[in-house]
Amino acid sequence: MHREQPEEAPEGYVDIRYVVEPNYAGWRLDEYLAQKIRRMSLERLQGVILRGVLCDERRLKPSTPVYPGLSFRLRRRASEEPPTPTELPVVFQDDWLLVLDKPAGLPIHPSARYQKGTLVTLLRERFGERFAEPAHRLDRETSGLVVCGRTTESCRVLGRLFVSRDVHKEYLALCEGHPPEDTFTVEAPIAEGTELIRIAVRIDPVAGKESRTRFQVLRRFTRDGAPFALLRCFPETGRQHQIRIHLHHAGFPLVGDKMYGPDPGYFDRFSKRCLEPEAWERLRLPRHALHAARIAFPHPGSGEEVVFESPLPADLVDFMGR
Repeated sequence: MHREQPEEAPEGYVDIRYVVEPNYAGWRLDEYLAQKIRRMSLERLQGVILRGVLCDERRLKPSTPVYPGLSFRLRRRASEEPPTPTELPVVFQDDWLLVLDKPAGLPIHPSARYQKGTLVTLLRERFGERFAEPAHRLDRETSGLVVCGRTTESCRVLGRLFVSRDVHKEYLALCEGHPPEDTFTVEAPIAEGTELIRIAVRIDPVAGKESRTRFQVLRRFTRDGAPFALLRCFPETGRQHQIRIHLHHAGFPLVGDKMYGPDPGYFDRFSKRCLEPEAWERLRLPRHALHAARIAFPHPGSGEEVVFESPLPADLVDFMGR
């Protein structure tokens, strides 16, 4: 049966398209979107769903259970979108997997601020619909390896692997200061939300969830008279912003981190596009210095371990003075 093409968004509006991934099967629609649009409260999202969700198959409510492959659009007023990188280097591809080396500055999913300049949008433009879906997330400013599933079964298996602790991840980071020990561990419970920033996390011994990260100092160096270090980071749990908040807690914040760096007000002013030149000078880099450098996990088809690596990108190498 022929299905009519969805109407185009009127001038001044944009449609953000979502296709539900297998690992979200059975979730409520508002909870699913809360994972995708983290800056928006659940209450606001429920209002957006009631006013602006377009689905050809059925009427959707905040409480509607979603299922893999469900496609819908959010219609929103268009706003000027910041430029984002357009390159999408492929590290590995087979019938099950697509592994990408995401550049810093590229968000993975569409959001309130980014609709077209996202990894998911670039994937669909270059490879077609349903070619691959990201199995996990990286922050927009974090560079490095992103694993995508290419089949429903692959997405389902990868979803289970990333929720469990069967995926081994290693990151490279540039931090402020010289950690005194060559190896150290931060074990501090993480809870979501702070007084200033809803999407930030905090260390909270009462409300926080168990979180542990190991760090190895690879190099200590000095730049403009200030101490810095290159670290290899081994997150043993998978909390949001875990490496960033653990380094802040240890007294060695990431270079360029507007959320957990030298001033808690930086992120708010950056979001409003009014961060002052002095703040940029203090941050030293236009993005936080974190790179997803290595990932290992059982292949969803064969079950044998596969390992992928990505070298430290040029902006972070240049910061160290080569």
